[in-house]
Amino acid sequence: MNLLHAWFDTFLRSRRAGNLFGRRAMPEAGVGRAAAAPPAFSTALVGLAQAPLEQALATLASHADGLGEPEAAERLARLGPNEVDHEKPLPWWRHLWQCYRNPFNLLLTVLAVVSWLTEDAKATVVIGTMVLLSTLIRFIQEGRSNRAAERLKALVGNTARVLRRASGTEAAELADQYFGAHLHSRQPARQQELSIRELVPGDHIVLSAGDMIPADCRVLTAKDLFVAQAAMTGESLPVEKFADGDATQAALLEQPNLLFMGTNVVSGTAIALVLATGNRTYFGTIAQRSSATKATPTAFQTGINSVSWLLIRFALVMVPFVLLINGLTKGNWSEAFLFALSVAVGLTPEMLPMIVTSTLAKGAVQLSRRKVIVKRLDAIQNFGAMDVLCTDKTGTLTQDRIALERHTDVFGHDSQDVLKFAYLNSHFQTGLTNLLDRAVLEHVELQSELRLAQDYRKVDEVPFDFQRRRMSVVVSECEDHHELICKGAVEEMLAVCSTVRENGRDMPLDAQRLARVRQATEELNEEGLRVVAVAMKETAASQAVYSQADEHGLTLVGYVAFLDPPKESAAQALQALAAHGVEVKVFTGDNELVTARVCAQVGLQADTILTGPQIERMDDAAIAQALARHRVFTRLTPLHKERLVRALRAQGKVVGFLGDGINDAPALRAADIGISVDSAVDIAKEAADIILLEKNLMVLEEGVLQGRRTFSNMLKYIRMTASSNFGNVFSVLVASAFLPFLPMLPLQLLVQNLLYDISQIAIPFDNVDEELVRKPLQWNPADLGRFMLFFGPISSIFDLSCFALMWYVFDARTPADQGLFQSGWFVVGLLTQTLIVHMIRTPKVPFLQSLAAPPLLLMTGLIMAIGVLLPMSPLAGYFKLQALPPGYWPFLVAILFGYAVLTTLLKKLYIRRFGWQ
Repeated sequence: MNLLHAWFDTFLRSRRAGNLFGRRAMPEAGVGRAAAAPPAFSTALVGLAQAPLEQALATLASHADGLGEPEAAERLARLGPNEVDHEKPLPWWRHLWQCYRNPFNLLLTVLAVVSWLTEDAKATVVIGTMVLLSTLIRFIQEGRSNRAAERLKALVGNTARVLRRASGTEAAELADQYFGAHLHSRQPARQQELSIRELVPGDHIVLSAGDMIPADCRVLTAKDLFVAQAAMTGESLPVEKFADGDATQAALLEQPNLLFMGTNVVSGTAIALVLATGNRTYFGTIAQRSSATKATPTAFQTGINSVSWLLIRFALVMVPFVLLINGLTKGNWSEAFLFALSVAVGLTPEMLPMIVTSTLAKGAVQLSRRKVIVKRLDAIQNFGAMDVLCTDKTGTLTQDRIALERHTDVFGHDSQDVLKFAYLNSHFQTGLTNLLDRAVLEHVELQSELRLAQDYRKVDEVPFDFQRRRMSVVVSECEDHHELICKGAVEEMLAVCSTVRENGRDMPLDAQRLARVRQATEELNEEGLRVVAVAMKETAASQAVYSQADEHGLTLVGYVAFLDPPKESAAQALQALAAHGVEVKVFTGDNELVTARVCAQVGLQADTILTGPQIERMDDAAIAQALARHRVFTRLTPLHKERLVRALRAQGKVVGFLGDGINDAPALRAADIGISVDSAVDIAKEAADIILLEKNLMVLEEGVLQGRRTFSNMLKYIRMTASSNFGNVFSVLVASAFLPFLPMLPLQLLVQNLLYDISQIAIPFDNVDEELVRKPLQWNPADLGRFMLFFGPISSIFDLSCFALMWYVFDARTPADQGLFQSGWFVVGLLTQTLIVHMIRTPKVPFLQSLAAPPLLLMTGLIMAIGVLLPMSPLAGYFKLQALPPGYWPFLVAILFGYAVLTTLLKKLYIRRFGWQ
């Protein structure tokens, strides 16, 4: 067995399941080289890169025309799917551990252990129940959401074009076709579109611009192949790859004929031999070695963490005060310690992980019903926080169904010759597939021209890239000469043309004719047509290989003009986004005239337009000012789009980017939330956080609103818990200083907290007021602290009223009567805590102007009923509670009514002064 196969088998035996690799664990572009792969792996891969092709094929037990179906199936069963471990769900036991392992559950566990050591079995049971419920609810909710997410993500699988082996004579013909013709032929008879999970070592794959490299591969044939591999090597510019290796180069990443999983094709075409898949790739091995590297927290995670630690710090300050006051006034330090720990539990929002997960999962399910797939749950909150949406024009503001409207000569007159040349170019090109080529090939006038391609033989191809913005094919109709046919953006085409075809004659492209050419193209643009120039030249039949250097001295023969009408939903969607505080900016590679026409049709103001060449001359400060003044940016390269997105983020904006092409991938990665579509190129889908199964911009509005509803419901829980718990602790401090007994036993405090937490399980399913989703929402820990200090003491006012009621009206003044006192405050505390759910869930008047969702009404009503009945139930003695006298209940109603009225009044004051997010 060769070295590489031995490494594969060893790796498979030693692989670890679980989430081993975070998306951000690899070095960022330009930062530096990735970590080194194990020496045995590097040596084996370099050996395959430098070995003769026949030897490499033999090593992998492959063939010149790829693998047969039975061979591929056997390898897939033996080696497993082509995916790294991070794509697999955690084992249930590790998921359960992660659900348990948070600061709040750990604090509860400490309290349970202390209770058990002090032989307080009741407290141990209650605290253990709280830990169990918190962990299991989160485990069940996350499990359901993870399974749903996996099912949804399965709908958006990336694919690869694979050459699977034929048999007999057909196999020999295909081998000669691919390795002899060097991709000059048309599409292969045995080419298949397969999920990248189904690739195995020994497969042959076809690559073109926009494709992700799905595995570690050796290049077999290449034509102007440039690959972006910054994630692996830190090189900021694309690297050209060739079919030949370099025997003098020992470094793995320097091999000119090796392609690595996770990189992508920028331009050109190739056929490659798959050397390694899944965990056995360079990407997979580095993932193993980088598993300890922590991912960079997102803005959402940072916000959650800041809120959590705010509450924890508050507990660390308040709990020692409770301990000292009760220890000094009661003299029982062990009981004071247990009570202080119970207060600490009351201050910790132990249901926060479950609430967060449930609200995000519910948001993902809601969006999935609108054919929106959420690849990363945190992205839902970013949707709600987004205040700037940057979008490409083609296919997003406009429809996918581009139609060929005109084919004219250089001065705007209809021309069949131009249509013929455009047809030949689109028919024979094998690089980046786009809607323009499809429109040419599907044009109704060309049905009779289908025999045209049979009269020509393809000689070579110069693939498209986003710097040249053109592509060429070379064909031969007669063996005495070749014809280089080039099409592309008008300005870039004029740069390589020296003559124009006028009335069948080639005339110099002088200033007068150049002015007429520009006038003709501008007139087409002003009609809303996208113009592609077509040029050609004849070359000697002796030339066999062509490159970008041959694109000069061309003759401009005319233009093909396409109509890309705006989407019917675009204008309505833009208005809806603007109404919800989301500014829309257009970033496109198209020219100013076409873009201005489309923007006018969809109601997007485009009085002043900034172009890519202008951006090139600007520094960062000038770009920041330009972004404030302009909404439409045209003639942009991929790096221009990325630079603009980063500039917006530097201004503190939460930026979304919607795009579907290879030229959008850098901007998708740079944005806070990348949005793409199912029909996008692989690299765009990989870079995106959200995938739209339909290009309907109205779905974006729904996504924004759903994100804000999700955020609002999370914020409700945090506000309720923080303010209510602060009020309880303040009341405890006051009562502990003056009462000769504890205001509530530790067990009672724990039960009260448990019931209160259960009442909030339905918060993720609550309604959200329309006013709360009109503007972008972001984390603001300072506002939460202010909210807690403002509303927390309100409950303390009524807690003190309850203390006075029990002390003066019902004479619960001695340790012998403490059960009555504690029962009275237990009921008031639980009911006011539960009532605050409805008071704080909305800035409006609860129950009258804003009603909670039925699940929340049912849950809070049930918990309030339990709180009222528990002191009178058979379980009262177990919790050391006792029945309350009949005269207590009118006072309870008065306390609750007064609490609701005062909270409503002060809420209006708070909103006038600080607002309500």
